[in-house]
Amino acid sequence: MMPVLSLAVGLALLVVGAELLVRGASRFAALFRVPPLVIGLTVVAAGTSAPELAVSAVAAAGGRGDLAVGNVLGSNILNVLLILGVSALIAPLRVGRQLVRLDVPVMVAVSVGVWALSMNGTVGPAEGLLLVALLVAYTVVLVRKGRSEAPGPAEAPGRRRWVSAAVQGLLILVGLALLVAGSTLMVDGATAIARRLGVGELTIGLTIVALGTSLPELATSVLASIRGERDLAVGNIVGSNLFNLTAVLGVAAIAAPGGLPIGEEVLRFDFPIVIAAAVACLPIFFTGHRIDRWEGALFLTYYGAYAAYVVAAAVGSSTVDEMVAAALWFVVPLSVLTLGVFALREIRRPYADPDA
Repeated sequence: MMPVLSLAVGLALLVVGAELLVRGASRFAALFRVPPLVIGLTVVAAGTSAPELAVSAVAAAGGRGDLAVGNVLGSNILNVLLILGVSALIAPLRVGRQLVRLDVPVMVAVSVGVWALSMNGTVGPAEGLLLVALLVAYTVVLVRKGRSEAPGPAEAPGRRRWVSAAVQGLLILVGLALLVAGSTLMVDGATAIARRLGVGELTIGLTIVALGTSLPELATSVLASIRGERDLAVGNIVGSNLFNLTAVLGVAAIAAPGGLPIGEEVLRFDFPIVIAAAVACLPIFFTGHRIDRWEGALFLTYYGAYAAYVVAAAVGSSTVDEMVAAALWFVVPLSVLTLGVFALREIRRPYADPDA
């Protein structure tokens, strides 16, 4: 019972810590006139990805590289396929031009680039520093672009503004402390459960830990979808995926003794799924500059198939080969054909500004 209790308490601390961090960071950013989309792509994305950062860093430092890598890749797959799917089912999500023209292509490029860096079987400390530097550069570009295009709300008077900033800074510090404590408990509990069940840490990281650390993204995007805050709902997911691939994987590589090991199965299967999920966002976001309910259902179907495969492979089920064949020869071609038809229809449609 102790591993289960550790996992549950750790998860609760992660959720509470992330909530405090997101609330404090969002209000702190708003004080400095940062637009909602940029807040979603940077501050909120970083806040909701803080559990992934804490869990992966602690796991990597403790020599549990598979758990760290599985958490990053599993979270990215879950973010797109499950969280965007659920959010779109609640209410169709409109997508701004910046996401289609800049942020999603950057997400695709970073996914492919990290895969290429991992081909030698290790992401070393130097490569980890490079990934973190890429995130810093991308964030600077976003903030400058956002501030130049949207001045944002007027700032509060000087003293009131700095008092508010201090309060939000305190929320951020408390949230970070809870995240560190929760991540330690969660990694210990997940590792103990994996060993008792005879399931590899990579599988636990791809499923249980990925789902647990992605709960802040799920709560944020679903709530934003209900409230009609389209930029926050979609920007949070795209920004979180970029943060995971750069900051989380980068810090884990720096913290891991001798670098972060990347297994052959991860290179052969999980990384391509991450890239495919990122690429799938391009035609779906492009068609009508919105994510409709049927597209959300398609994402959920894909996540269900992926999760079923991971579990079946972990228990050595004989249906794994049939599942792969069905995906390669039926599901993927049908999806590509459907999205191609909708993309062609969108190209022929008269142009309309999605941000209007």
